[in-house]
Amino acid sequence: MNPILTQCPVCMGELTSTRLECAICNTAIEGQFTLGRLGRLTREQLSFVELLAQHRGNVNQVAGSLNVSYTTARMRMDEIAAALGAPPSISRPDSREVLRQLETGELSAEEALKLLQG
Repeated sequence: MNPILTQCPVCMGELTSTRLECAICNTAIEGQFTLGRLGRLTREQLSFVELLAQHRGNVNQVAGSLNVSYTTARMRMDEIAAALGAPPSISRPDSREVLRQLETGELSAEEALKLLQG
């Protein structure tokens, strides 16, 4: 089976399901069904959530598995939380640390800008 799409590939809008079918008895139910909160996430974000669950919420281990800095992993987690409707994180990163990570290539310019802008 193919993984479910979570966003419209044309406009990136929210998708709804209109048919559910049992793989065993072929019973089908039609209507408008929401994909739920997790349906708001991109495939990349869903993969991150899966990895986060596998590592029992340890962001350092997730960062290691993805070969990214802790700050990058934390930023991705904050984006997922925002997509799920959580209020923005109130902690601000240390700008010197962000600039150091930008200089060493641990962060892209876009990631560093997002962190510095809050």
